[in-house]
Amino acid sequence: MSKVIVGMSGGVDSAVAALLLKNAGHEVIGVTLRTWLSDTGEEGRCCEMEDARRICEKLNIRYYPLNCRELFDEKVIRPFIDAYLDGFTPNPCIECNRYIKWERMLYYADVMEADFIATGHYSTIVRLPNGRYSVKKARYTAKDQTYMLYKLSQEQLSRTLMPLGDFSKEEVRDMAAASGLGVENKPDSQELCFVIDGDYADYIEKHTERSIPGTGAFIDKDGKVRGEHKGFIHYTIGQRKGLGIAAEAPLYVIDKDIEKNVVYLGAEEDLYADTLIADEVNWMSVEKLDRPKAVRAKTRYRQPEQKATVYPLPDGRIKVIFNEPQRAITVGQAVVMYDEDVVVGGGRIAEVISSAAKPEV
Repeated sequence: MSKVIVGMSGGVDSAVAALLLKNAGHEVIGVTLRTWLSDTGEEGRCCEMEDARRICEKLNIRYYPLNCRELFDEKVIRPFIDAYLDGFTPNPCIECNRYIKWERMLYYADVMEADFIATGHYSTIVRLPNGRYSVKKARYTAKDQTYMLYKLSQEQLSRTLMPLGDFSKEEVRDMAAASGLGVENKPDSQELCFVIDGDYADYIEKHTERSIPGTGAFIDKDGKVRGEHKGFIHYTIGQRKGLGIAAEAPLYVIDKDIEKNVVYLGAEEDLYADTLIADEVNWMSVEKLDRPKAVRAKTRYRQPEQKATVYPLPDGRIKVIFNEPQRAITVGQAVVMYDEDVVVGGGRIAEVISSAAKPEV
C-alpha cells in the first residue's frame, strides 16, 4: 500500500483520518505544521503538537513536528491584516490550506518519499471524466468543507486523500472512542487559530505598522449622519450589534468607504444584492470557462448553495449573477461554485453590485 503523510492537528478528525488509513494498510506518518504561537506560548488549535504526538503514539506511527511559523506569517497573517486595512473581509483559512498546509505537506512528502498526503477534512477527492480533479461535497452536508478547499491546485488534489468524506461527525467521534484515541470529546475549533479571542480589530491594531484610520461617520442611505464609528476595521457587512446607535428601526452595516472613512448604514433589505465580481479565480472541474455556465454558488461557508450563472470576463475575473438576491455578500470573502456536488471553481469577491444606492459624502 501507499506511504501517506497525514496532517495531525491534535483533534479528532485528523486522528480518525490517520486511523482509517492505517487500518486500510497504508504506511502512515503523522506531521504537525506549527504555524503560530501566541505571545504567551499558547499553540493554535490547528497545531496542538502534544495531543498530536500522543495520538500517533497510540496509533504506533511515526510523528514529526514541523516549523512553518515564518511562512505562515508571510502567506497568511500579513495578507490578512493588509486585506482588512484595505477594506476587505478575508478568509485566511482558505489561503492557509493552499499555501501552507498543502504546499508544506507535499514538500515533506517528497522528502520522505511518500505517495500521498491526507487530511481530516469532510470532503472527497474525485477525478472527473475530463481528467481533472475536484472536491466533492461531504455525504453529510452539515460538516461539508469544500468551500474552504476551492483554491487547491490540480497537483495538490492529485496527491491528496480525504478519508472522512462519507462519515458524519458523530461516526468519527464514535470511531475515535472505540479506538481509545482519547480525543472523541474534543470541541471543534470555531475561531482563527491566531486570533484566539475572536477580536480581529484588536489583533490588527497590535500587529501592524500601517496607519489605521480612527473614528469616522456613520451615514445612512439618505445621507444623514447617524453617529460616530470607532474605526472601520471594527465592522463587517451585515453587522447590527455593537453600533451604539438608537434608531426606530434596526440598522445594519451595508458598506464601507475606506478612503472617506465612512461606514454606511441601512435597513435589512439594503443588504441584498444579486451580482458580484470575483478575482483570483481558481478552476477545479474545468480548465477554464469560455462561456456562461449555470451553477449553484455560495458566498459564505455555512450558506446553502443558490442558483446562479457565472460569466467569464476578458481580464480573467468572473461575474456571478444569482437568480435571487443574496444577503450580505462581502468583499474579500469567497464565492464558490458547484455543479451538483462537485466544485467547479471559486474566487475572491472583489466587488458587489447592489441596488442600494449610497449617498455622496
